[in-house]
Order: sequence, then structure tokens, then C-alpha cells
Amino acid sequence: MTIQWFPGHMAKARREVTEKLKLVDIIFELVDCRIPYSSRNPMIDEIIQHKPRLVLLNKADMADKVVTREWIAYFAVKGIKALAINSHAGEGMKNIVQASNEILKEKFDRVRAKGVKPRAIRAMIVGIPNAGKSTLINRLAKKNIAKTGNTPGVTKSQQWIKVGKEMELLDTPGILWPKFEDQEVGMKLAITGAIKDTLLNLQDLTVYSLRFLERAYPDRLKERYNLEGLPENVVEMFDHIGVLRGCLMAGGIVDYDKVSELVIREIRSEKFGRLTFERPADFMIEKE
Repeated sequence: MTIQWFPGHMAKARREVTEKLKLVDIIFELVDCRIPYSSRNPMIDEIIQHKPRLVLLNKADMADKVVTREWIAYFAVKGIKALAINSHAGEGMKNIVQASNEILKEKFDRVRAKGVKPRAIRAMIVGIPNAGKSTLINRLAKKNIAKTGNTPGVTKSQQWIKVGKEMELLDTPGILWPKFEDQEVGMKLAITGAIKDTLLNLQDLTVYSLRFLERAYPDRLKERYNLEGLPENVVEMFDHIGVLRGCLMAGGIVDYDKVSELVIREIRSEKFGRLTFERPADFMIEKE
């Protein structure tokens, strides 16, 4: 399955981010805690270059806690501060301002040394669609300023938002790269809802998802679908789930489309518990 999605407003967003970069002190790079590597847009590194950065691992409440700690350590080794947050519930919001002050301490110390009182921190929030940027902004600002939605691509323009007296935020539309060199990245983005379902082949995505659960969380998969063992043939898995959950057509034939919708829905609604779809170890040799 080849996944490509690059609406015109995203190309415009890249230009706007580049133009506004000089106005901010720090970049907040918002990624999905369940896929910290795959939800980091490769173009961001090119655009922000050496600008100070804070990586925010959002939706931490949906991710495997053990693996989240591994990712925070991974970014630390690279010299990047990372925080696990849950913007929907407002968890970790105070840590963002504190971490920003720590990252920018040297810069503001130089300003104070000149006898000038430092102004509010100016930050730019960047990330791929559906990472939760608008929800994060509303939490930080303590009011509903940014438009939110479960559909990727809600934010289409930029706006400055004050966060008390300490910070000003520049929101930006989500940016997704023009194509995926690694189709597995596309699969992970699709599982977590970063890509519109209308662009997907859900059966292919379900096969990928089931194979992932077999490798990473086999006990949860067996428990969820009353499996004594894990069949080698994925069609057998579809058939078992279809019969178990009543995803049938006339004549008792398993409806694979309904099975696919069921499995993806249950993954996204956390019926398998907290899942993280990639670990730092997966990338340390191959992709660093």
C-alpha cells in the first residue's frame, strides 16, 4: 500500500514556518508518543536548523510507559530535551514553560547582563496533522482559542496566542512530507489517525497491525480475541476474529472489510491497552 498525502496548504505552511522562524526563541516539536520517530517530519530538521527545540511527546496516556521512558532517554542522548505530555487532560503543561526556561537560560542571562529585562518566551509549535497542537494551545492558554478536531488538517493558518505573561505561541498548520520513502512510516501514521482513512486500504493496514501485535504484544492479542495460539496465516486470524465478533455476510462468509474496521477501531480506542508502535532500538543502527 502506497500512502501519499500533501494538500496544498501544507506546502504553504512550510514556507510560512521558514519565514516566521526568526521571530521565535524556541521550537515546540509536537509528536505522537505512540510513534515518536514516524511522527517527526524530516522537513522540520531542515527548516529549523539550529534553533533551540523542545520535543513534546503528546498522547502519552495512550502510549506504553516503559517505551516512553526509552524515547525520552533517546532524545537526551541526541542533546534534545523531550517531555511526555497529555494535552487532552492537561498533564505536563507546567513542565513545558519550565523546560523552555531551562533551554533558553543562557540566552536570557545574556539579555539580563545587558540590563534588559527578558520579554516573554516566543515559541513556535510545529508537527504533523492530528498530533494535538490545537488542544495543547488551548490547554496552555486556558481557553478555547485554537480550533480542534479529530480529523487531520484542521488548522489552516497561523496565529499568535498569549500564555499568561511568560509565553507567546505561534501556531502553525500541520506539515506532512510529500511522500513516504519508508512505507512502514506511512502505516504507523495511518494506524494512529494522522492520515485520512479515505486514503487507506484498511485490509492492508489491518494485516500490518495484527503482525505488529503478534510481535510486540502477543498476549494482549490472544486475550482480546480468545486465541489459544497465533496462526501463521493471517487469513486464519481474520476468519477467527470474523466468526468471534459476528463480522459475517450471507451464508456465514467472513466480511474482511468489517473485520478490518473492527480491529483498527479497537486499536485506536485502546481496547488493547496502551500501545507504542516503535522503539528507539529499531532506529539506532539503521536510520541514525
